[in-house]
Amino acid sequence: MPAEALAEEQSTGSSAERSLRVLSLLANEGRALSLADLAARLSLPKGTAHRICTQLLASGFLARDVDERMFSVGPALRRLAFDTLNHGVVRGQRHEVLAELVRQVGETCNFTTLDGVQVLYLDRVEAQWPLRLTLDVGSHVPLHCTASGKLFLARMGKKERDAVIDRITLTRMTRHTITDADALRAECDAIAEQGYSCDREEFMAGLVAVAVPVLDEAGRQRAAIAVHAPTARMTIEEAVERIGALRDAAKRMRGLL
Repeated sequence: MPAEALAEEQSTGSSAERSLRVLSLLANEGRALSLADLAARLSLPKGTAHRICTQLLASGFLARDVDERMFSVGPALRRLAFDTLNHGVVRGQRHEVLAELVRQVGETCNFTTLDGVQVLYLDRVEAQWPLRLTLDVGSHVPLHCTASGKLFLARMGKKERDAVIDRITLTRMTRHTITDADALRAECDAIAEQGYSCDREEFMAGLVAVAVPVLDEAGRQRAAIAVHAPTARMTIEEAVERIGALRDAAKRMRGLL
């Protein structure tokens, strides 16, 4: 490596520090960035940025986006974030927020995040009813037919949302599942306008749900809180009536992200 390039690289910190800065920027940005963007934002030589991204791609901490020139967080980083979120004192505090919410609304509630093009269950508290749907923490569910999933889609930028919708398979789960891309985009526009999302028996027949976003201090969605129940106990209109309690819980979760 030329002496000038070496000196410039050394001035930006250790290799480990530079890798962490790349990951931190992508995680904080919440969208894919190009190599040029990363180099410019972090004041790194392009050659250095390229080497870091190549290493992080190989280890799974970065991934190519829909546009192959763009980089996004990879599965290894999402797994690290999941493990971090689900251990320790903070996890217990988040679980208690969900438990209190369940006591208020009387039905099962869950705490989810976006994992690639799926929804990842970070936590859930079951209502004490004999008839209920059980999805373990760590389970994945689709974006297009769940309340949390459609909420994540709705809050994306239009370009990113269109790319994701074009990429995923709109599998018909029930007769109510939205399987037309244009209809899903229209649904997302409505969700963005009203600020919450509904699952009207789209993921599972006889099950309804409502989800609200959990925002960080910068106003970006990092997670979602949802309540779901069988239609034998709760209509979608009754689920919507619980939105106030969900939003209060989401505000409490903001400091626990």
